[in-house]
Amino acid sequence: MRFLLRWLRRLVLLLVLVGIGLAAPIIYVETSCKGTAQAQPYDALLPAEHHRPETRSLMTYPEWHIVHAYEDYAEVLSQGDPHDYGFWQGITGFWSSLCALTETAAAHGEIDGETKQTIYVIGASFTAELALKALYEETVGRLFTALRGPERAPLDELSAQQASDYAEFLQQVPWYKWRFDDDAQSLIDQSSGSIRDTERAIALGLEYTAKGGYAGVIEQAVEQVGQDELTLRMIVTSEGELPAYPDMQVIAQRPEGIEIETPRYRALTNLLVQMAGDGVNVVEIAGNDDILFTAISDQPTRADAIYSAPRQGFGDHRHLIVVKVSDLAERLRQLPGSGLALEHIHDY
Repeated sequence: MRFLLRWLRRLVLLLVLVGIGLAAPIIYVETSCKGTAQAQPYDALLPAEHHRPETRSLMTYPEWHIVHAYEDYAEVLSQGDPHDYGFWQGITGFWSSLCALTETAAAHGEIDGETKQTIYVIGASFTAELALKALYEETVGRLFTALRGPERAPLDELSAQQASDYAEFLQQVPWYKWRFDDDAQSLIDQSSGSIRDTERAIALGLEYTAKGGYAGVIEQAVEQVGQDELTLRMIVTSEGELPAYPDMQVIAQRPEGIEIETPRYRALTNLLVQMAGDGVNVVEIAGNDDILFTAISDQPTRADAIYSAPRQGFGDHRHLIVVKVSDLAERLRQLPGSGLALEHIHDY
């Protein structure tokens, strides 16, 4: 009985330490990342039912940081092994970028509690996932890599491709819709039976199975509360006739321009780039006059960036930049000669 009590106390202590570790960055953001700027009033042109909080443009980035972390991980795996990825850098990048975004958000309005709660939950989950993955890959995974030798095993190649496909999938589709069970089965089907392949099939199979089970829970929860809107409204101007674009719907002619409805997420980035190239300018998006975009360059810092960080595996840097919606199209047209390559435009 004393033996069981001793291990129970150790387990409780471990859970407390884990809880403190996951709560610490949240407490830091809440207490230390407060901006001083006052929100600037803006009289929106679109009706209220088509407004989205302006701070959401900034607060969409943390989820995209996770998407980019998977991109970095896939890029590292394309030439290396899991332990070559900087797991700590991935974790700290989430919270340090969130701190900068929270400070900047003060000039755009208050971040609502529901958005904060969502970001903290995904941040804690992401932190726990990468910490557990680091614990394994830096110990057992590294050992089996050494036993394998310098030549990559078939499942090293397969897992690298799975990571790349997953990162691309996340650009437009929620993570919980990925077929983790298919990936787990592919590991079994394509294993050569070598010591490295056996280890990869077991370790990654368990990871995929756990993620698949969690994904099912999240998907059911989303179905109960309803998915977020997949479209938004904006007002644009065009010197000539507005070109017809896929998935874009013209709603009305207004004194300020043309009201249109467009898809959100990655599709919106592609559409806005195409529109800018066609000479179309944006007046307002979802009732807002400021918007965040991310861009890539070989320079570690940018004077106009609110946050910059290196990308693992790529050898370049990501910059978070806030611009006026009315300046967005012109800024997109100027990017090719500025040393920046557009990555993503963050809607609301």
